[in-house]
Amino acid sequence: MRRLTFSAATAAAVLAVSSTIALGPSTAAAAETDYRTQSLHFAVTVGPAGSQQRCDIVGDLYTPAGVSAQQPAPAILTTNGFGGSAADQTPFAQLYASKGYVVLSYSGLGFGGSGCKITLDDPDYDGLAASQLVSFLGGAPGIAFTDAEHTDPLPALDYVLHDAVDHRGLAQRHDPRVGMWGGSYGGQIQFAVASIDARVDALNPQITWNDLSYSLGPNNAASTSADPAGTPGATKLTWAGAFSALGVFNGVQYAQQDPQRLIGCPNFADFVCPALVAGGTTGYLRTEDVAKLRHASVASYLPRITIPVLLVQGEVDTLFNLNESIATYQALRRQHTPVALLWRYNGHSGGVPSAAGAAYEASRVQAWFDHYLKGADVSTGPGFAYYQDWSGATATAPSYPVGKPHRLYLSGDELVSSGVRPGSQSFTTPPAGVPSTLGGLDVVGSQVDVPQDLPDVNLPGTFASWTGAPLTAPLTVVGTPTLDVQVSAPTAALTQAGGPGGQLVLFAKLYDVGTDGVAQLINGLVAPIRISDVTRSTHITLPGIAHRFAAGHRIALYLAGGDANHRGGQLAAPVTVSTGSSGQVLTLPVR
Repeated sequence: MRRLTFSAATAAAVLAVSSTIALGPSTAAAAETDYRTQSLHFAVTVGPAGSQQRCDIVGDLYTPAGVSAQQPAPAILTTNGFGGSAADQTPFAQLYASKGYVVLSYSGLGFGGSGCKITLDDPDYDGLAASQLVSFLGGAPGIAFTDAEHTDPLPALDYVLHDAVDHRGLAQRHDPRVGMWGGSYGGQIQFAVASIDARVDALNPQITWNDLSYSLGPNNAASTSADPAGTPGATKLTWAGAFSALGVFNGVQYAQQDPQRLIGCPNFADFVCPALVAGGTTGYLRTEDVAKLRHASVASYLPRITIPVLLVQGEVDTLFNLNESIATYQALRRQHTPVALLWRYNGHSGGVPSAAGAAYEASRVQAWFDHYLKGADVSTGPGFAYYQDWSGATATAPSYPVGKPHRLYLSGDELVSSGVRPGSQSFTTPPAGVPSTLGGLDVVGSQVDVPQDLPDVNLPGTFASWTGAPLTAPLTVVGTPTLDVQVSAPTAALTQAGGPGGQLVLFAKLYDVGTDGVAQLINGLVAPIRISDVTRSTHITLPGIAHRFAAGHRIALYLAGGDANHRGGQLAAPVTVSTGSSGQVLTLPVR
């Protein structure tokens, strides 16, 4: 069964399991008295020059017993996932306060009692707000208050460990030794702060995005032709709809404290509402909306991230799939930023890890902070680790990638390693973006108990498929499968020059077919593709997986014309996929 909220609740659940393992029930109970908690309001100024505004942020400060100006402690700053509040981080804050860290947990802009609108972790807004909280932790006065009216200031903190210089080697006022922790929306904010504030020392972003325009409107295809502008993908209708409703609800809930947040696009940055309408209507994101979403994404400012980063991503995640973490990890490695990558089981779409898997993640997080914030002589672990849902254990490697290419060729209606035979399959994509699959809705699985792998039924005449022979031994795939395919779509060939609305949209999917013949869509993952030029071969990068196909199981590949969770193409288009050459190939990274 799978159950998850949009916030960092999954990470908190893992933490609850692992902290019990690490501390033991009696120790964990005793630790509750090892810190004190104070609820506060913070006066911050956000926005670019010329359009700045004041906001009230609510948060809870956890102070370990025994810390003082003479015995200072490092700090951790944390905030909620989308739709959450400071309370979501309570288990983490309690645990790390008991371990000797000063923890400040706050509600992000637009959420959980904090004022101003949701700005999608934009560095100019969310990043700037959190930077002022860093100043508070560093002893700056006039930021924290005991009341919402900001009339009763809290004395400046003097018990957070200070750094003589920031990570650039420059001396700064109010420079605390501080790291950040959080998941999803509370993961991306860490990059936003670090990109503008050199005082932050270490990050642990979990299940978050690399490029929000990919997250909400992915195109997993790259044409061999030059496409400098980038072809838009297919919008995620269910996730976008759920997030917009959740954001507006938060705005209405706290409108009495901040009525300005309902002016224009309710509780969102002004561009969000028209972007939602356009994306839902056309099925793709407009160029100007892509630019706004990328501005709020680490992909657009990665060179400014130079401090140690422990990336954690969920394998069962149809919102921010493993490809997002791979993109961030590889970019950070190329610029020699200290980084490690951990794939855990649970993400936005479900997954419950074993106790051992949860404990492994917790140990890695603690070692990361102990090493980089406390200066402890502990190992921060291997460069890459991934959860094995077939065993409940976590495997490790010095770095990612780890898989070797295993090629399966499209042959008639089969997947074969050799002996390709000619054949063809034809289908028609439905018009007006109508879904052609019957299966689980991504966002439903994140909110209520549903089976982990609902049947994914593709309607006859709307897909092509290829299935391999039963495996004689288990096959472990770790990484991103790829598909090189040439399709024939004469109608799309005539309309594609008119822009995205006339281009062919397909959905590539990888299945594990059991000995009973039931095909399970692996972790519910789908690769939407919008092909800019159907006269050329297309290279498709499917969402990353860590999956073992058992002996006797078969591997199946589908190309479908529609999907229940995405807006498909605008026009009905006949499609034929012919086989008989080695150019039509599925490549699996096998370990």
